[in-house]
Amino acid sequence: MGSLTATVAPPTTSNVIPWFRTFGAIAGSGFRRYATYRQATVAGVVTNTVFGFLRCYVLLAAAGAAGTVAGYDRGQLATFVWVGQGLLAVVLLWWTELADRIRTGDVAADLLRPVHPVTSYLAADLGRAGHAALVRLLPPVLVGPVFFEVYVPHRWSTPPLFALSAVAAVVLCFGCRFLVNASAYWLQDVRGPMILWTLASGVLAGLYFPLRFLPEWLQYALWLGTPFPGLLQTPLDVLVERDPPATQVGLVGLQLAWAVVILAACRLVQRRAERRLVVQGG
Repeated sequence: MGSLTATVAPPTTSNVIPWFRTFGAIAGSGFRRYATYRQATVAGVVTNTVFGFLRCYVLLAAAGAAGTVAGYDRGQLATFVWVGQGLLAVVLLWWTELADRIRTGDVAADLLRPVHPVTSYLAADLGRAGHAALVRLLPPVLVGPVFFEVYVPHRWSTPPLFALSAVAAVVLCFGCRFLVNASAYWLQDVRGPMILWTLASGVLAGLYFPLRFLPEWLQYALWLGTPFPGLLQTPLDVLVERDPPATQVGLVGLQLAWAVVILAACRLVQRRAERRLVVQGG
């Protein structure tokens, strides 16, 4: 019986270039892995597009004859829905690979690698997100304007700020998913935490409806007290220019702060889990 550890020395000035090469290689493997699932990709695009029509009609009905609701006009609502349908696949709220590897014991191989598991899984997830941005984000974005009047950003700062917010959303969502999956180190069966995460992330991230529909005090509580709005609501609000530029920058800054905190929590949880993990026959 032996013990395994994933304690890896952080990159120094002498090995930072090889570290980035390794990170890029893992990200590239993640991209190529998901590029092989062509039928699943097509099915996902069709599903997201169909739900895009349903969600768009519901939100436009909420706007009613007035043409606005919760500070969004009809064009902003259409953009919110169609970009959100594509961004959902990029962010990927649902993921159980780590929990499955913990349950089967395959996670032991991850601990033997010279790259920390959090770093390795993050790199692979960024590669997956890059693939999704090309084949899952673009189709809904192109279909929406054909059938609905959409909102096109007017500020030059919006596209780069949206791109930064979208990358932060991917990293933040990865960290949250890692923490939920890592509960398998203690629980073995993560169906309970996964169900709670699925419900909470869908409602509190702005997937089912914009969080601006909620009372103002509850909006502040969610943005300041939870990472959920940073998963979808923040990048979509940035894109439709729901707030003044200074407020948008502040929301993205809050999103980045949550990403740092969650990744630090992932490292801490992984370290604690290694002390608990026992592999037979080592």
